[in-house]
Amino acid sequence: MDKLKAILVDDEQDSRQILSNYLAKYCPDVELMAACKNIQEGLEAIKKISPDLLFLDIEMPFGTGFDLLEQVEDISFETVFVTAYDNYAIQALNMSAAYYLLKPIDIDELVNAVDKIKSEKEQNVDSFHVQVLLDNIKQENERPKKIMLPTFEGFEIVPIDQIIYCEADDNFTKFHLKDGKPLLISKTLKHFEEMLPKTKFVRIHRSSLINTDYVVRYTKGKGGYVTMENDVELEVSPKKKPQFLEAFK
Repeated sequence: MDKLKAILVDDEQDSRQILSNYLAKYCPDVELMAACKNIQEGLEAIKKISPDLLFLDIEMPFGTGFDLLEQVEDISFETVFVTAYDNYAIQALNMSAAYYLLKPIDIDELVNAVDKIKSEKEQNVDSFHVQVLLDNIKQENERPKKIMLPTFEGFEIVPIDQIIYCEADDNFTKFHLKDGKPLLISKTLKHFEEMLPKTKFVRIHRSSLINTDYVVRYTKGKGGYVTMENDVELEVSPKKKPQFLEAFK
């Protein structure tokens, strides 16, 4: 496979220089074609070069990296987001399974992101990460409404409001959806507990994370039980009971 043609957009000169040096030294499969300092330069470079890969700073003067992507008519490249802030954007990035690097950039994480993108390109895997991300960013109240779930066959884009509950299965998580088709995902339940909106999803047991919109009944007990809309009964652990009841106040 030919080298990945890359563009870098970052308003900080030191950051551009550091990432340029890292790419040259540790990512031989990447050829950096342009290092841009603002959104306008980035848009012009994308139009001229048609890159395979875009390294994009999120926080910039006069706009964000998301604003740049909104102005690209046809996103045919993969994007690695770069940010100094572990902030509101991180949840949306995680929900869309997008690639991102936190500053200061860790070399191993950079190499890992490039390797994954190169592998996708070699397998001709179409990426919808960015489109799902932009859809989520547009949502009101900064609450993402779709999640991208990597499966053994590829990935599934699932509306959050279709998730009834999530079930731990060792280091995997089984998603139980409204359409009745479960999805087994190779990430832990804790990973999704941290990712899914806490206004809707509550951990009621070490093995269960539920969408409170689908609770139809609670039965008292030491911890008690909840009955979900799909007639599944789930145990509430005594330790998690206060957190569960708080969600319904």
